[in-house]
Amino acid sequence: MVNGQMIFFFFFPQVTQMLIGKDNSTSGGGFILVGFSEQPGLERILFVLILIFYLLTLMGNGTIILVSRLDPHLHTPMYFFLTHLSFIDLTLVTCISPQMLFNLQGPDKSISFVGCVVQLLITVGVGITECVLLAMMAYDRYVAICQPLHYFTLMPPQLCWALAGISWFLGFSTSLIHTPITMTLPRCGHHRINHFYCETPPMMELACVDTTNYKKEIMILSSIFHVFPLSLILVSYGRIAHNVLRIKTSGGRQKALGTCGSHLTVVSIFYGTLIYVYMTPKSKSSQDVTKFVALLYNLIPPFINPVIYTLKNRDVKEAIRKLVMQKQKEKT
Repeated sequence: MVNGQMIFFFFFPQVTQMLIGKDNSTSGGGFILVGFSEQPGLERILFVLILIFYLLTLMGNGTIILVSRLDPHLHTPMYFFLTHLSFIDLTLVTCISPQMLFNLQGPDKSISFVGCVVQLLITVGVGITECVLLAMMAYDRYVAICQPLHYFTLMPPQLCWALAGISWFLGFSTSLIHTPITMTLPRCGHHRINHFYCETPPMMELACVDTTNYKKEIMILSSIFHVFPLSLILVSYGRIAHNVLRIKTSGGRQKALGTCGSHLTVVSIFYGTLIYVYMTPKSKSSQDVTKFVALLYNLIPPFINPVIYTLKNRDVKEAIRKLVMQKQKEKT
């Protein structure tokens, strides 16, 4: 554990400086995650459901990563990006779910200051990374359908690594700026977070200073990293639709649409819940509903993404079948 913290502090010096320089007026001794504590009966049900979703998410995304690495037929740009998406999902649920399960299983709803910093840093980082990565995956599908003969020339491994690297860099460079500002806002002793994990909006509610300008900056930043990637996705699929309509045979159209159906489903789920949670007007009466939808937003997509890609993808199912048969042969 000590070694893990040392590595974390080495790679995130901004956060390290914030932790070292924090005072009692801003940090206190930690936080209380209110979550759904007002409904004990619901907490017991949520504990079971979250545990099941967490284990299935680990298994599903772990399988996608393992199969994509072990099967040479899946060493393509599409599965390269899918592996990164699965790793993002694993990182997100592992960042949130264990702490949530700990808080749900008993009366202790606390989280340490460092734990809150790590949650905020990782959730913001992987959230932005996923937005950008989904746009990169849409471009990959555009090249696969609209330029199939030049696919591997236009999407070489170097470009794939560069696109994935840009996604991760944009995500965590933004998070490294955003997290220290949020966590060092004066809170005047307020430490009860009306949420089930450390997230920006409920964290800002604890501030005892005017955060209007900061909220505007966050809104602009969110628009850039949410709307711009979504615009690129829509442009890519607009071009894809234009090319698919030019295909005369229904079989050819179905084959073309089949290559991007999974990604379209994932994008729809991701942005659908994202728009509801973060971009619709909220009232005090809807706080519990918002928290519940936010819970679904953090649990459903990471769980369902590998299911969508597995059920709709013949190559992945075949690769899994081969691996299972190979393991059975090794045992016999």
